[in-house]
Amino acid sequence: MADFEQPSQSSIESATRGDPTAIADVLRAYLPRLQHFVRVRLGARLRDREDSIDIVQSTVRELLADQGFEWRGEVEFRAWLFQAALNKIRAKARYHAADKRTPDREAPAAGSAGGALDAVVADQPTPSRVAMAREEVQRLEAVLAELSEPQREVLTLSRIVGLPHAVIAQQLGKSEVAVRQLLVRAMASLGARMGDS
Repeated sequence: MADFEQPSQSSIESATRGDPTAIADVLRAYLPRLQHFVRVRLGARLRDREDSIDIVQSTVRELLADQGFEWRGEVEFRAWLFQAALNKIRAKARYHAADKRTPDREAPAAGSAGGALDAVVADQPTPSRVAMAREEVQRLEAVLAELSEPQREVLTLSRIVGLPHAVIAQQLGKSEVAVRQLLVRAMASLGARMGDS
């Protein structure tokens, strides 16, 4: 995933105190990456029932309203932000797992077939490229869903969130060597399933 312009420490601290300009700066920096992360981590079943942008917006809104935030560095902030999004996804999964909320009784969330990835695809200049890119995104999402939860988690934290191995190891309660090995296995499994060498 491409690098992004990080907001300054003062912007992040001001955002957590409710400064609207600072909130806009923080959102601008993290929103595309957070949308991609949420879309991938939702999985196909939950993606049919929840709009990824709604989860992103509520995650950001709740975090920025949290008065207990303490700045410890950009990587720690990023880990905190993406962990909160993952917690929100898990809460939504538990909500929809209740018996009274079976998929046959609900209509899919409005716009759930779209989302951030489709918005990126829509920038392609020709309809055939758009269709091919959508198919590739759907194929990638399906392949990611086939991976084990630890493999999906390490891939998203490393490749989408962009966290260093040491921070991932701390979050997962594993050694850095174990995280590197898991990431290598996850990448190999992903490549094999996608048909890449």
